[in-house]
Amino acid sequence: MPEGDTVWKTAKTQHAALAGLVLEKTDFRVPGFATVDLAGETVLEVVARGKHLFHRVGEFSIHSHLKMDGAWRTFAPGEKWTRPAHLARVVLDAPSVQAVGFELGLLEVITTTDEEDVVGHLGPDLLGPDWDGVEASRRLAEHPEVPVYLALLDQRNLAGIGNVYANEICFLRGVLPTRPVGETRDLPAVVDLAERMLQANKDRWTRSTTGNLRAGNTTWVYGRRGRPCRRCGTRLIGGELGRLEGQERVVTWCPRCQI
Repeated sequence: MPEGDTVWKTAKTQHAALAGLVLEKTDFRVPGFATVDLAGETVLEVVARGKHLFHRVGEFSIHSHLKMDGAWRTFAPGEKWTRPAHLARVVLDAPSVQAVGFELGLLEVITTTDEEDVVGHLGPDLLGPDWDGVEASRRLAEHPEVPVYLALLDQRNLAGIGNVYANEICFLRGVLPTRPVGETRDLPAVVDLAERMLQANKDRWTRSTTGNLRAGNTTWVYGRRGRPCRRCGTRLIGGELGRLEGQERVVTWCPRCQI
């Protein structure tokens, strides 16, 4: 599931493969941008902003969002793709590499100067140069009635947290996910933990919040509903807490460790 760390790594990988290259051909396979042609333009850089990606090409930015199933992959010329061709939403051809965006939840081409129009509402980026924990804490506290789990997922408060991290942060801080922000103790510590978690995972593809990279041992509560708590052995419970950004938000917690 793509979260801020996955998007950060994707940007890093795409930048290493494409930056400085002149595109030979572009193929946008989405309505509204099918006629866009960026051939002859130079890829300046690829950057992440929260869960958003920007391939900056000449004066333009290819803006994409992975949503649930999206991914960017690079291939050698002529190499077989790792996903079916009908799932490709954009293909960028350069002399030595081909970059393909599959199942992107959002794809558009904008001028680079307009980037702020699409991400200006985001809170401080947990993995970005603008990270500001004090500002993130302030934004969280602005809506004291919101359940802390949903507040952490709201990208307007802090950018980069998804379902996995929101579940794990609540567990490690001993906070019931449904507890209102205004009743949650030590918000700065919650924010600090979020930043440390993403920093710890940004350079590896196997995400772990437990410190254990073995399959089935990477999370404390996420994806473990009905199983015993790793700390106290109590059966983990959970369910749908609400919807945010059009997606169902399912939370799992320990009724003994989280109060």
